[in-house]
Amino acid sequence: MKASIAVLPGDGIGPEVTDAAVAVLTEIGSKFGHRIEFRNALIGGAAIDATGRALPDDTLRLCERSHAVLLGAVGGPKWSDPDASERPELGLLALRKALGVFANLRPVAPYPALFDASPLRSDRLRDVDFMVVRELTGGIYFGEKTRSENRASDLCTYTREEIERITRVAAELASKRRQHLVSVDKANVLETSRLWRDVVTGIVATEYPSISLEHMLVDAAAMHLLDRPSKFDVIVTENMFGDILTDEASMLAGSLGMLPSASLGSGTQGLYEPIHGSAPDIAGQGNANPCAAIASAAMLLRHSLVLHDEANAIETAIARTIADGSRTRDIALENETVSTTEEMTSLIIAAL
Repeated sequence: MKASIAVLPGDGIGPEVTDAAVAVLTEIGSKFGHRIEFRNALIGGAAIDATGRALPDDTLRLCERSHAVLLGAVGGPKWSDPDASERPELGLLALRKALGVFANLRPVAPYPALFDASPLRSDRLRDVDFMVVRELTGGIYFGEKTRSENRASDLCTYTREEIERITRVAAELASKRRQHLVSVDKANVLETSRLWRDVVTGIVATEYPSISLEHMLVDAAAMHLLDRPSKFDVIVTENMFGDILTDEASMLAGSLGMLPSASLGSGTQGLYEPIHGSAPDIAGQGNANPCAAIASAAMLLRHSLVLHDEANAIETAIARTIADGSRTRDIALENETVSTTEEMTSLIIAAL
């Protein structure tokens, strides 16, 4: 197979973890006989410095003609002025919109070898394996914004169509897993959530009657993610709630550095990135955990290139490397040997 991947290293530790993911994908291509072409482009703060824009036209054109996009992370203190006309995160939001990706998939399945790295007791982590499906194009992040000296507002809006399509993505996933879908909202307070609940209920009842649907308020969901995480199978929720809940869920896995994500639209093209940020405080030190970026590359193989065996091989290699005791600084306990980003990547490649 021949495939073209756009690589957007971004800022902070982004270049370090995308280098790791590209190295693993290159090894997979060699072992399975695929020709994978990688082309780098600027996004975020690095793009602002070079071109004055967070998403340059050249970057967008490259992404649009690629089979998939692999992203590192964007942002950092250098570009943190909220009043700036160009901010790194705006480049990412614009890219998601341009590619038409609306469903963000974030799997959470802690490795038993890392139970002690989580702040939760190990008995809470057994059998945890769920998927969060976060809506990406609507909600308060994209609504009209106003600000004066003494007042500010952010408008939260959702359309029936936006809710229907994200519900179908989540329900399809649930139908292939354990047939349980939890829809998270704030329907006791928000009109957008009341529409969300009505639409989700209708779609599941008419199109996926075999699925067990449960509605849960976002504050209760935040509590149950820590109290009984193994009871979740697939969670579907709106943009901001999904953003917050998946950062919370990363603590089940021991670190933000362990969780990948895939942003998908109606076709096979997707945007793949670790859920962590650019971590500028450790950039260039060789301490970044590459596992989330490498696992995101596995999701790229599965969802955009439909290479399931290759994706499984990468995920198995990560699990084996972790089980054998390899640790980056973020998941290492006291007295455990710490591997650098490059060393962890090499160990995962060796495990392939």
